[in-house]
Amino acid sequence: MTDSVHDPAPDGLTGPPSRDPAVRAGASSAAYVDYEFAKWTGRTVVKAGPQVTSDEVDEIVADLRAAAAEAEEPVAQTSRLRAPDGAPPPLIVDRAGWISANVDSFKAMIDPVVDKLLAKRRSPESPTAQAIGGKVTGAEMGGMLAYLSSKILGQYDLAPGGTPRLLLVAPNIVEVERKLRVNPQHFRRWVAMHEETHRVQFTAVPWLRDHLVARSQSLAVDLAPTPEEMGKRLEQLARNLPGVISSGEGIGQLFATPEQKARIAELTAVMSLLEGHADVVMDDVGPSVIPTVDEIRRKFNARRSGAVGVDRLLRKLLGIEAKMRQYRDGAVFVRAVTDEVGREGFNAVWSTPDNLPKATEILDPGAWVRRVHG
Repeated sequence: MTDSVHDPAPDGLTGPPSRDPAVRAGASSAAYVDYEFAKWTGRTVVKAGPQVTSDEVDEIVADLRAAAAEAEEPVAQTSRLRAPDGAPPPLIVDRAGWISANVDSFKAMIDPVVDKLLAKRRSPESPTAQAIGGKVTGAEMGGMLAYLSSKILGQYDLAPGGTPRLLLVAPNIVEVERKLRVNPQHFRRWVAMHEETHRVQFTAVPWLRDHLVARSQSLAVDLAPTPEEMGKRLEQLARNLPGVISSGEGIGQLFATPEQKARIAELTAVMSLLEGHADVVMDDVGPSVIPTVDEIRRKFNARRSGAVGVDRLLRKLLGIEAKMRQYRDGAVFVRAVTDEVGREGFNAVWSTPDNLPKATEILDPGAWVRRVHG
């Protein structure tokens, strides 16, 4: 699918300028990440999407917009959450558009990390060293996002400092529906149910986005190594990488202290809640509007667990294996809590950050019910 398969990216998708004047000027931030080079790298190395004609492109984009619109009311009725009027509609993007949006969001998330590194720098680097360093890191970011861009069907972009918006990645949806050999219209509506649930979560629960952004930024700053820590980090990498690969938790876990790992676990529990809730809603809505939902779920679950070879290794290093468990653990939590206290009782989870499940509770739904409902 060609790069024409996207809406123009809204201005709100770009992250805010850094607070540091030197970073805003570009020279200092480029010493860490050249974000424009990251976008260029991603666009250059990303896999080509499925082959479609220009007429098919128009039909696919129109049908995805229709699927997203059709998902709104069933998701609202099933989840008993409703997006407020004026919430931005989904944006249909291609892989390059997804990469661009995520680079902008990464910039907003990474700026505080850059501030920390700049504050710890003993002496300024030369302009040449800055330019080379920024290009190298930008290429790494672009390459990682290029890999991920072919795996993502949809994403609610939190866009720290900008305008959050739901992204539906058209070429990936088409590629998966073809590989699974399922009804395209049914599959697109099934995916739209999941992604619409994410849009509802973050727009109907006004504190949720800021809560996740703040926690993620704080953790990223703490995990960022100072120059003095780099040698120790390399030793940890060599010593512990096999364990990271076998666990599938992602390379970020490699350098975390016990306290940081506990914070990662708490954040993971929230992500499990969000993904599991979206899976439960999409399946609960499904039978009433998607006749082949059982076939789609069966084939899609088989696809989730079917990675082999280098692809499986990359998934483990990037923590995607752990993300797959989030869907399963979160869905079990949502169903168990709903069975015990009903949909309204479950929705107490959205009342306050204190009601979000803790890391131990996502695997023990009864403990959450006892804590929140007594």
